[in-house]
Amino acid sequence: MKEKKAKILFISQEILPYLPESEVSKISRFLPQGIQEKGREIRTFMPRYGCVNERRNQLHEVIRLSGMNLIINDMDHPLIIKVASIQSARMQVYFIDNEDYFQRKSTLTNENGETFDDNDERAIFFSKGVIETVKKLRWSPDLIHCHGWFTAFAPLMIKKAYADDPLFAHSKVVFSVYNDGFSKPLNENVRKKVLMEGISKKDVEILREPTYENILKLAINFSDGVILGSPTVNGEVLEHINTAKKPLLPYQDSENYIDIYDEFYNQILNGNSNVSKKK
Repeated sequence: MKEKKAKILFISQEILPYLPESEVSKISRFLPQGIQEKGREIRTFMPRYGCVNERRNQLHEVIRLSGMNLIINDMDHPLIIKVASIQSARMQVYFIDNEDYFQRKSTLTNENGETFDDNDERAIFFSKGVIETVKKLRWSPDLIHCHGWFTAFAPLMIKKAYADDPLFAHSKVVFSVYNDGFSKPLNENVRKKVLMEGISKKDVEILREPTYENILKLAINFSDGVILGSPTVNGEVLEHINTAKKPLLPYQDSENYIDIYDEFYNQILNGNSNVSKKK
């Protein structure tokens, strides 16, 4: 594999300038640009929350990619794909949209700071929507970098449900852990909702208690490498990373992180995966 030609897929729960600045949104804005400038080919995805201003950010629907229905909890949910460009970065951002899940005027919590009761389904829909859209693009990512807990189902899906798909058969997954915790567990039925062909009950046993810590542990279990995106992260999650013996990149300051992330990508791409795609 020619390292410079590697294709990197970025899946993020938030990106500047579409949402306010945070650790996740800032790195999800500048990292893809920096990696692209190093000669990589990139694609970047985020949810189209209702608070994203479509007119100001010039979002438009991509008709040829929209129109698919995703089944979540035995219900059909139309997948709508929108796209916008960050001109200064020469970078496109794809948005996953759905009227049921992403029309409300906030992201993952309501005006009182409480997480939405259907965040489990929203997260499943988002990750599945990204993967299905990448399939429609017929674009095979060498490495997939997930940012934030909302992307935590993507590693599981890629390594199990889509493991036999030629586009993802050799994809490596990196998961960034941030200080983005929530206190109220996800819906208790999330284990059943995330099941699909290729994903067994054993794979998601950890979601018997769908806490923030366990959601991240699930993502780590099916990732090839882990990056600490915040100076401090949940201690239980950090302990799990160490126990799982995953390749780990410690937190990097904003000065040289793009070079260091790029080097970490190379290590993951060239190393032996310790994730079993099929059992």
